[in-house]
Amino acid sequence: QVHLVESGGGSVQAGGSLRVSCTASERAFNTYTIAWFRQPLGKEREFVASITSGGSTYYSDSVKDRFTISRDSAKNIAYLQMNGVTAEDTAVYYCAARIGTFLYLYIRESYNFWGQGTQVTVSS
Repeated sequence: QVHLVESGGGSVQAGGSLRVSCTASERAFNTYTIAWFRQPLGKEREFVASITSGGSTYYSDSVKDRFTISRDSAKNIAYLQMNGVTAEDTAVYYCAARIGTFLYLYIRESYNFWGQGTQVTVSS
């Protein structure tokens, strides 16, 4: 069982930057695939980015070249650096985890551990 806690959400102006963090309780954190999903108000939860235990990263088309996912396994923390944000990036951002590597990294059902979410609001 791994406990995930997101932090770093808040309000940011369009075109600005924000970094959200995901802190894990599991010492074997470096063996997990970590992903970020987001859920805009009234919409479905959608894939944002993922990073495998080997450091391979994947992004949705909507955030590619603007967002960067990374991890610090020594600190059991994963990050999502968001640059050039727009109003469409406003959502609750969730951290998700699953041990090992697997197919369909972009599907929410692939992950069995979730954080409580952190709100990111982009104002114009």
